[in-house]
Amino acid sequence: MKMKNRKHRQGRQAIMVVIVVALIGMIWSIYEQFSPSVSAELTVPPIKETEMPQQISQRYKIVIDAGHGGKDPGAEGVSGNHERAYTLALSKKVFDLLQQEPMFEAYMTRTDDTFVDLEDRNKFAHDLDADALVSIHGNTYTDPDVSGTETYYYGDDSIPFAHEVHEHLVEAAGFRDRGVRKEGWKILTDSNIPAILLEVGFLTNPSDETNMLSESHQDRTAQGIVNGIQDYFTDRED
Repeated sequence: MKMKNRKHRQGRQAIMVVIVVALIGMIWSIYEQFSPSVSAELTVPPIKETEMPQQISQRYKIVIDAGHGGKDPGAEGVSGNHERAYTLALSKKVFDLLQQEPMFEAYMTRTDDTFVDLEDRNKFAHDLDADALVSIHGNTYTDPDVSGTETYYYGDDSIPFAHEVHEHLVEAAGFRDRGVRKEGWKILTDSNIPAILLEVGFLTNPSDETNMLSESHQDRTAQGIVNGIQDYFTDRED
């Protein structure tokens, strides 16, 4: 009797094993039918090459000269403010913008309200072996109605530089275009590198002065000067 029961249990176990194996086979068949093929090719997003910054072929040394200073106040504006303060404020803005451009090394002939001899300004640029000098000024005239922007040069090698910066300066300042002129100012005649003198506007003209002393106008003017400098040296590399 015990033998029969044992055989009966073994038979049931064998049947259960067959059923389980069959169920596993069915499940695997369904999985194979509806799942993606294991051999399917994986799509790997392409690796982007790191974009390298444009190589700078040369760094140009630019000297920014804030006209007048210290015991030399320069022109007196309609409001009583002096040119030396205006030129320093604008020159600092030009300097700061140039410092942000990888192609330039910027320098200033004065960074505060001090007097610097013209000879020393040129010597400073020459000792640096600078590539260009930009002297910034505010104009004056006995007739308060006279207005506009002028750019001066002396040496022939400064002509293209003067025209490039002047074009951008006039657009930025928004004053009457009084042109590019040759003049024998000492800061220009003693220079052996491209050198220009910018008369941004007339401090003796009420409208010009109001604009020139405003922060927003100085920001715009400084950017125009920097754009002109940048275009000039970029064209030289082409």
